[in-house]
Amino acid sequence: MFNSKFGSIPKFYVRAPGRVNIIGEHIDYCGYAVLPMAVEQDMLIAVEPVKTQTIRLINTNPLYPDFSTSVNNIQIDKTKPQWHNYFLCGFKGIQERFCLSNLTGMNCLVDGNIPPSSGLSSSSALVCCAGLVTLTALGMSLSKVELAEICAKSERYIGTEGGGMDQSISFLAEEGTAKLIEFSPLRATDVKLPSGAVFVIANSCVEMNKAATSYFNIRVTECRLAAKLLAKYKSLQWDEVLRLEEVQAKLGVSLEEMLLITEDALHPEPYSPEEICSCLEISLEELRTQILSPNTQDVLHFKLYQRAKHVYSEAARVLQFKKICEEAPDNVVQLLGELMNQSHVSCRDMFECSCPELDQLVDICRKFGAQGSRLTGAGWGGCTVSIVPADKLSSFLANVQEAYYQRSDRSSALGTQSLFATKPGGGALVFLEA
Repeated sequence: MFNSKFGSIPKFYVRAPGRVNIIGEHIDYCGYAVLPMAVEQDMLIAVEPVKTQTIRLINTNPLYPDFSTSVNNIQIDKTKPQWHNYFLCGFKGIQERFCLSNLTGMNCLVDGNIPPSSGLSSSSALVCCAGLVTLTALGMSLSKVELAEICAKSERYIGTEGGGMDQSISFLAEEGTAKLIEFSPLRATDVKLPSGAVFVIANSCVEMNKAATSYFNIRVTECRLAAKLLAKYKSLQWDEVLRLEEVQAKLGVSLEEMLLITEDALHPEPYSPEEICSCLEISLEELRTQILSPNTQDVLHFKLYQRAKHVYSEAARVLQFKKICEEAPDNVVQLLGELMNQSHVSCRDMFECSCPELDQLVDICRKFGAQGSRLTGAGWGGCTVSIVPADKLSSFLANVQEAYYQRSDRSSALGTQSLFATKPGGGALVFLEA
């Protein structure tokens, strides 16, 4: 196909995987460790560097229109999260890392089998793929950690204030193991999953594009505001605090103690911008210009208590999950399942990032044999991940298929991309042969 589109053959190929977050939702951008694994589905780009200073992008999926631009005129439109902008984020990240101008152009054929807007990180995989493509075309090299950090930062050009989990696992993943990803500094630790269970991904068929709505960025802002109010309550230098983890670190207390402090310091009723200003002793103008992001400046109510409660309890669940995997008691699958169930309840009730279809799918998965099931990814649509005893897998898949997909108009969506068991896959790589 490359030859028919460009009249030449590619010089190299780059793949970057999607991921499923087993536990640890909406806490990476608060500074806390998460526990994802790479899935086998990936983005794949065939590349030919060219002497012209033009990037030409063609997607094998006809839904995504062809695109070309000058390497010296990279424009990323935050108002329209089109597919090619994610490629440009990765390209721009490398360009800025090395302070480069007049770069070589390239012809790129983009393919992928990660379901879009499903919470499996197809967009971040494209950013990571593009970063590695650009680095390789320039004949340069960086460590996987540096690449992950560059791509996490550069994806924010699209307007999403993510935390870095997706890019980190895309580069640092290794076949056969999940990873505990920690931040500041970025590091990854192997987490051996129990051999008697499999993880199954089920797509709710409700699409959610993080960059196209403000839901995600409102949650980031609420967590930032909660951190500042907690810091102020404890007489810390609140204006220097951006993340909930920083409050815990500065106080030197446990996650359980942070939950108690949250109970004392914050009230369950939503906060108005005026009340936040009163608590922090700042003006509305200072709040808008110094703390709120552009697409959260018109928000009238912020739920700070609920968001902080979710983040601190979810961060504790991640550490418990890792500990149970290491200790591997006889009832390991049941214990991990309970943590995943608690995570979903917190995402649904405290963080309010679920939706009726996800809740229904989680209930169906539990009914037919999952020890635990939860939404994965940003939420508001996308996928669930379930831990299923290996000996129940075939009946589980058949029953979920019938109960969720075939009893509705979702049967047309049913295929290998909607319901599948997965095992930890490897990270991004470059290869010369297709």
